[in-house]
Order: sequence, then C-alpha cells, then structure tokens
Amino acid sequence: MKKEVWLKNLGAKIRDTRIAKGLTQAQLAHTINKDQQSVQRLEAGNINPSFYYLVEVAKGLGVNIAELVTGL
Repeated sequence: MKKEVWLKNLGAKIRDTRIAKGLTQAQLAHTINKDQQSVQRLEAGNINPSFYYLVEVAKGLGVNIAELVTGL
C-alpha cells in the first residue's frame, strides 16, 4: 500500500474514533497538548506522525494504539 493511502486511512480511523467518542478536533488537541490544526492535518492524512504522536492520540481518545492501526 502506498504511504499516502495508509496515512489517509489512518487519519480517517482517528477521525471516526474521535467522532464516536464525541470529541471535537479542538478538544482532542487540547487533551494531547497540540493545536487543532495539527489534529486536522493528521486526520486529513497530510502528516506522517511519529510513534509518540500516535501514542498521545490514542491516549487522548482513550483507546489502545492497536485500535488505531489495526486493519489499515
């Protein structure tokens, strides 16, 4: 799978999880000490997040990191 497709799929999974948890991008960003634009870029698949960033996002969403990357 191409990198761009994987990043778009990851972003969509993060977005869907965030919405299911009833969080806005701004709320998630505040929880993980990022700005809303950073979360927007992540969800759009426009950045390649570090492992640490993914761990922060998973914690902010209250899920295991495996839930974010399984099935991509």
